[in-house]
Amino acid sequence: MKLNLKRPLAFFDLETTGTNIGVDRIVEISVIKMNPDGSEAVKTWKVNPEMPIPLESSLVHGIYDEDVLHAPVFKAVADDVAVFIADSDLAGYNSNRFDIPMLMEEFLRVGHGFELDERYFVDVQNIFHQMEQRTLKAAYQFYCGKDIVNAHSAEADTRATMEVLLAQVERYANAEFEDKKGVKSIPVTGNVDELHKFTNLTKPVDFAGRMVFNDAGEECFNFGKHKGKRVEDVFKAEPSYYAWMMQGDFPLYTKRKLEQIYKRFTQKKEQPKPEQKQAAKAEAPVQTAAKPVTPQLPQAQKPAYNPKTNNPERKPFVPRPELKKAEPAKPIDEDMLAALKQKFGK
Repeated sequence: MKLNLKRPLAFFDLETTGTNIGVDRIVEISVIKMNPDGSEAVKTWKVNPEMPIPLESSLVHGIYDEDVLHAPVFKAVADDVAVFIADSDLAGYNSNRFDIPMLMEEFLRVGHGFELDERYFVDVQNIFHQMEQRTLKAAYQFYCGKDIVNAHSAEADTRATMEVLLAQVERYANAEFEDKKGVKSIPVTGNVDELHKFTNLTKPVDFAGRMVFNDAGEECFNFGKHKGKRVEDVFKAEPSYYAWMMQGDFPLYTKRKLEQIYKRFTQKKEQPKPEQKQAAKAEAPVQTAAKPVTPQLPQAQKPAYNPKTNNPERKPFVPRPELKKAEPAKPIDEDMLAALKQKFGK
C-alpha cells in the first residue's frame, strides 16, 4: 500500500541547542517534501541560533558553534522555510510534541505569520510506539532492515523517518488496533487524515500538550493543579491563572491558544443570559390605553357660571354673631402701682 496524498507531505526534522521549546533554538532544519505524483524536493538550512550550543547537544547532532557562526539567523530563512512547506501537511518523528511546536516558536519569535490551520500532522513515532514501542534507530532496523548511516544528522534522520512511515503503511495495511476503551479499528492506512487521527490520540490543543481536548471537544488543562479541568472553568474559579500562564515560561504557541480561549470566554461572559433578557423585558414600561377625551362644547354654548348653582361645594352664608364691644381701660391707681412694684422689684 502506498500513501494516498492529496497534497504534499513534508517530512522534517530539527536539530536544536536543547529540548526546552521556550528557551532553546534551531541550529538545522531539513525537509523532504513528498508530492502527490511521487516526486521529492529536499532542502536543508543551517541556522545561527544566536546563543551558544551546549556541548552535550553538539555531541548528539555533531553541530558546534563554529559550524553555524556564519549561518543566517532564523529570521533570515523564515520566509524560505514557510514557502517551501506552505502547501504541505507535516510529518516527523516525535514531531507533534517537539519539532512542530519548536518550529512554531521560532516563527512566532520573529513575528512571522506562518499558520498551522487546516493541516494534517503525522507523527511517525506515535505509530511506532503504539504498534511496536521502539526508538527511531530500532524502528529503522525493524521496519527497513538497515541501520541509519550518519545518524543524528538532520537529513539522515529525516530520510529514515520517511522510509519508516512508508514501511509502516505497508506492514500494518490490515492490522487491527484496540485502544484503551476497547474500540477496534484498522488505523494505519495510506490516507494522511487517518494517520493524523491515529498519531494525535491525546488531542493536544497546543502541541506542547499543556492543554488537550476532552471527549466533548472542550479544552482542558493537562498539567499542574488544574489537570483534567476545563480551561473555562479554571478561568471562572481562578481568573489570575490566565495572567500567571501568559507571564510564565510557556511556549508562545501555548500562550496564543490560551489567549484565543480566554477571548472566547470573556465574550460569552459579556453576552446577557436568557434570564437577564426576560428580566429586562419584564421591567420595560407598559404602555396603557389613552384616556377617552370628553368632547368640549363650543364656547358660545357653555352655560354662564353661577356661584350659587354651579358650585356644589359652596356652603350657605350664615351671619356671624356680633362681637362684644371692648370695655374702656381703667385709670391707674395706687393699688396697681404697688402691685407692679412688687412684681418687678422696682
